[in-house]
Amino acid sequence: MTQSGHPSPGPASAGPLALLRKAIDLIDALSRWTIVVAMGAMTLLIAAQVFQRYVLSSSIDAADELSRLFFVWSIFLAIPHGIRRGVHVGIDIVLRLLPGRGQDLLQRGSALAGLVLMAVVFVTALGAAEDKWGELMPTLPVTAALYYIPVCLCAAHSALHLLLLALGGPRVWGEDAWKETLL
Repeated sequence: MTQSGHPSPGPASAGPLALLRKAIDLIDALSRWTIVVAMGAMTLLIAAQVFQRYVLSSSIDAADELSRLFFVWSIFLAIPHGIRRGVHVGIDIVLRLLPGRGQDLLQRGSALAGLVLMAVVFVTALGAAEDKWGELMPTLPVTAALYYIPVCLCAAHSALHLLLLALGGPRVWGEDAWKETLL
């Protein structure tokens, strides 16, 4: 972003890529706040559980299940943010041997392959969520599918990031990859 708050000039500063980038920025902001809420809820719940157990000699029945659920949601919602920033583990020995244009094409192809993989993950997780929809969690009267919904969201959100990378290239975010909007 420039000082005025507009996207910095680059491959995704105008046209359809700019619209996709703005949509992803909005989704990223919503996702970030959801992660903050999930991590905060998990922290408060665990602290309350520790207090309850060691001070009051009692226990919160659903604490383990809820804290695990908050953890799962926060982890899967965070994965697309790593794609945006390019921080996931990767092996780039062959990539570094290629000239600039070759690197660009290989990275776009890799993003396209990742996009296909995310489509498969989405469909598979959706099927798993559908299968678990009628099953309840052991300590809570809610569907066990709540563990599969963040996988679906992660796959869809990641697919958008990978689509943008495939279309716009590895420098599509420019200097804005690490910048965050408040919403």
